[in-house]
Amino acid sequence: MFSNYLIGLREGLEASLVVCILIAYLVKTDRRDALKPIWAGIAVAIALAFGFGCALEFGSQELTFQAQEALGGSLSILAVGLVTWMVFWMRRTARHLKSELHGRLDAALAMGTGALVATAFLAVGREGLETALFVWASVHAASDGTPRPLLGVALGLLTAVLLGWLFYRGALRINLAKFFTWTGGMLVVVAAGVLAYGFHDLQEADFLPGLTNKAFDISGTIPPDSWYGTLLKGVFNFQPDPTTLQVAVWLLYLIPTLALFLAPTRTTTPTPVHDKV
Repeated sequence: MFSNYLIGLREGLEASLVVCILIAYLVKTDRRDALKPIWAGIAVAIALAFGFGCALEFGSQELTFQAQEALGGSLSILAVGLVTWMVFWMRRTARHLKSELHGRLDAALAMGTGALVATAFLAVGREGLETALFVWASVHAASDGTPRPLLGVALGLLTAVLLGWLFYRGALRINLAKFFTWTGGMLVVVAAGVLAYGFHDLQEADFLPGLTNKAFDISGTIPPDSWYGTLLKGVFNFQPDPTTLQVAVWLLYLIPTLALFLAPTRTTTPTPVHDKV
């Protein structure tokens, strides 16, 4: 549940910050007349993300078991690729996100209503589609027959909306660069588990060999149905009897990706950016 809460919080907060920056800029520049097109674009983006998530969930139910596993594994790998790109992108651009969005909004204001709708849609829609795909993959990987994974995502998104509102009101100030670094690092750990599970799905679909080649089996020590087994699976997508391929994929992704992500970056503007928008 915690890993899904983290996904909802991290992805939802990015979208919330984008919305806050757009809205605050229009209010401060006395362009309240442009708020309706912005909200329209945001609404369309949210509806698209929700529809995409529903299509993934209900569309996959009509497939055979083998096709479900192949689809789940393929989309898990795609989701991990997108999320990995996203965390590195946000780490690099967090300091300049506000100025970048302001520039886009100025150009859209000069072009008219349609451009405003498109700007808001594209800014929020990308986050929404990435969130829907990664949430689906993560819930699929951590599914334990209960609504806890989805509840975790919902709580994370609600927390993100609340934080976004507090940012907008000026009631909360944090160092966004550090926040996205810490949450990004944790998200890389979650993504490693999703990626390993995605390869396991492809093994169950007979797309990849080695389903019976277990790296180890500690089910007797950490039963999957125990509270601590459930906790480890919910947080890290831990499996007590992974295949050799799963362990290899997990290590080959996690170690270099986390090392690159946490490595110090060269910058000429070391002053930390706070989140007052």
